[in-house]
Amino acid sequence: MESILLIILIGLAGGVAVGLQSPLASMISQRLGTLESVFIVHIGGAIVALIPLLMYGGGKLGQWRNVPWYALGAGVFGLIVIGAISYMIPRVGVAASITTIVAGQLLVGTLLDHFGLLGAAERLLDPTRVIGLIVVLVGVWLTVK
Repeated sequence: MESILLIILIGLAGGVAVGLQSPLASMISQRLGTLESVFIVHIGGAIVALIPLLMYGGGKLGQWRNVPWYALGAGVFGLIVIGAISYMIPRVGVAASITTIVAGQLLVGTLLDHFGLLGAAERLLDPTRVIGLIVVLVGVWLTVK
């Protein structure tokens, strides 16, 4: 099993990336438009991902047919995230936008865990987790208002 420190550091790096990507995407959106921002962000990511894929001969990309059909739509959700963040930041700020996005992630994650959907380990919703979600939602309201 991987070190808990490594797991935490990788998670924090992902959070920092979202924290930096959000205002940058919003900047593009404000100057060019939301669809243009979404396009530029995803083309940039695709190009950066393509470089190591080319270096490794495509990796396992040729096995894409082995992935469930509905998983291939994951990129659509990235478009929604960038669009939502680009819309929210000029209206409520970076912290409120990211807090709201993370709250949405926690709500969906809780449902996926509870029902064991999309490969998640089943972890039933209990009163402690409900209280935690309520605290998060109150935090969103306080951050956004």
